[in-house]
Amino acid sequence: MPDAPQPAPAPQKKSAGRDLSAAIGVGVGLGVVIVASLFVVKAVFVGVIAVAVVVGLWELTTRLQERKGIKAPLVPLALGGAAMVVAGYVRGAEGAWVAMALTALAVLVWRMAAPPEGYLKDVTAGLFAAFYVPFLATFVAVMLTADDGPWRVLTFLLLTVVSDTGAYAVGWRFGTHKLAPRISPGKTREGLLGAVAFSMVGGALCMQFLIDDGSWWQGLLLGLAVAASATLGDLGESMIKRDLGIKDMGTLLPGHGGIMDRLDSLLPTAPVVWLLLVLFVGSG
Repeated sequence: MPDAPQPAPAPQKKSAGRDLSAAIGVGVGLGVVIVASLFVVKAVFVGVIAVAVVVGLWELTTRLQERKGIKAPLVPLALGGAAMVVAGYVRGAEGAWVAMALTALAVLVWRMAAPPEGYLKDVTAGLFAAFYVPFLATFVAVMLTADDGPWRVLTFLLLTVVSDTGAYAVGWRFGTHKLAPRISPGKTREGLLGAVAFSMVGGALCMQFLIDDGSWWQGLLLGLAVAASATLGDLGESMIKRDLGIKDMGTLLPGHGGIMDRLDSLLPTAPVVWLLLVLFVGSG
């Protein structure tokens, strides 16, 4: 007797790959802390940036040592990173550059206390970490110095989150064409289009209603730039994690990974938003 036909397997539902309830809860909690500090006392928010920078540097240097044996000196990076953020807030972009140069010098000198083997790779990683985490984050503090600084920072945060949300939502529902499969297999071209659409709409609304003297058409350009920089930032950290052979940079944030896994799209977007806002409405 022929075998009875087997029922077709039930279609598999797409999975988000993370605990969404935990991710949403942590995201809302972080949002409350950030917005509260942003609009109550500017100096408190500068402290929040500095803490995020130091934790991010700790995660990055720890993973480099664990996976590659690279010992980027954390002490001068952490002290210099916090100083960069404060210098950016007090002295603007010029102060950030000076603090970056001094941090680089401190990394070179600090590493001299250890044996010379591996000196070049350690200091190279240290200089990369100094630029990638605190220096880019400093532009958030620079944005904050404007008269409408809290609204500029809020616009920057909202547009980055909206871009990530648009990429995730559209990519999860409609994504079929891979964007960069060797770097981040989960990202799709449809998701990128979603990021652009969501971010441009959000940018038009933010520039029209949140930024002094802003116009909706400027928001369209701002949103497009944010979608591009946020996507490149996400891909950049994915490249680092693939090289290190890890999924997340840390475990501090349930449903998200580590601090660096949340800063990936924010860091390269900060100088982009700062520069475009200066060009569109001035430094404030």
